[in-house]
Amino acid sequence: MITSLASDRRVLVGELFAQAGGAAKVGQTMSKVVSQDPNVLGGEPVFCGTRVPVKSLFDHLEAGDSIEELLEGFPSVRREQVITLLEEAR
Repeated sequence: MITSLASDRRVLVGELFAQAGGAAKVGQTMSKVVSQDPNVLGGEPVFCGTRVPVKSLFDHLEAGDSIEELLEGFPSVRREQVITLLEEAR
């Protein structure tokens, strides 16, 4: 399952983008916990209220890290945001 996360991540981000109307607007919320703003990290999807790319979650999981390890490295991301994103991805 972990090996397919890179592909799943691209699909998830694409689906979230499509659900948001397919065009990034300043401060656009893509899901309950993901936003996209061209002024934040060049428009890369990030956890709402942070500058932490959603990609970081999937990179950590692919590397075998736990959610706790991600949260330790990115204290601005809340556990609830991670869980909600994973539930939305199902």
